[in-house]
Amino acid sequence: MELKEQLTSVPGMLRPFKKYLMESGLNDGDQVVFYGCPGTCTPFIELLGFAVRDLPFELVFVPFIDESKAKIIRPVPDVGMQVSDEAPAMDPKVVVLMGGLSMPNMPVSAEMANDVISGYQARIVGVSFMEMFKKAGWIEKIAFDLIIDATIDPVSVWA
Repeated sequence: MELKEQLTSVPGMLRPFKKYLMESGLNDGDQVVFYGCPGTCTPFIELLGFAVRDLPFELVFVPFIDESKAKIIRPVPDVGMQVSDEAPAMDPKVVVLMGGLSMPNMPVSAEMANDVISGYQARIVGVSFMEMFKKAGWIEKIAFDLIIDATIDPVSVWA
């Protein structure tokens, strides 16, 4: 993979993600499935979902890689995008792997993730912070079509 562009801030994550989905040739109703860590990845997944809320795709959250616990992501008025209680039939056209999966001490390896997603004819997107996929060696093990990596550094705290 080669660096295509360097952006900043939250829009720097969201705009390329939306552009990728818009240009991917997906059909109305196609499924975009996010695999990530409950709690820590979920807010970022909901943020990415909010960025594409006007696109005609079904968004799904899978905790870690346990598809038996998959839930549809829906818009909630005056709140934003939220994971619902509704379980979908799984048929992803785009798989989004969140970088939290590759963090140390997570119950998921690149090989395990690959085993789950390799059964689908889907594009593979990675969204991470601080080069986690690179640091964990996932880039060599998963055939990503796109990686969006953001850096949160420095973090300033004022009092």
